[in-house]
Amino acid sequence: QVQLVESGGGLVQAGGSLRLSCAASGRTFGSYAMGWFRQTPGKEREFVASISRGGGSSYYADSVKGRFTISRDNFKNMVYLQMNSLKPEDTAVYYCVAGSTLATIRQGSWGQGTQVTVSS
Repeated sequence: QVQLVESGGGLVQAGGSLRLSCAASGRTFGSYAMGWFRQTPGKEREFVASISRGGGSSYYADSVKGRFTISRDNFKNMVYLQMNSLKPEDTAVYYCVAGSTLATIRQGSWGQGTQVTVSS
């Protein structure tokens, strides 16, 4: 089972940028679809972005399309989320997830999360 550790969260002003990183353990990283979700208190965890095993396909929530970019480096066992033009409504705990397929990614292995706070 893959283990995931997120980093890169913090406090940023609206309009700013952050880059989240997710480090994965194990030698089978390339066999996992990867994704980012986020959650605010009292709300369900929501999909942000996902990327296929080889990195050739990526998908985004409408709310972040054009502002966020997901990428992965299968040699370094890393997945990234570049977040630009941040808005206060992007404030949340961001979670990295590794799943066997893009369709079943929610059933995969989750990291502990990293807090992103966007001030207005």
